[in-house]
Amino acid sequence: MECQQLSMIAWIIPVIIILALWESVWKIIALWKSARNNHLAWFICIAIINTIGILPIIYILTHRKKE
Repeated sequence: MECQQLSMIAWIIPVIIILALWESVWKIIALWKSARNNHLAWFICIAIINTIGILPIIYILTHRKKE
């Protein structure tokens, strides 16, 4: 029983680290863009809500510069 728990923990820790890095990268990019565009509401929402990168990706995709 203990062996199964240890193997599960050994599998979950790398997944959590990868998800945290994924979230951090997208969050930093979206926060930077929202601050440069003076979108205070977006900045606050992105800073507070953790969505595994979904909210920052939505912001980046919806607020791209039109060429």
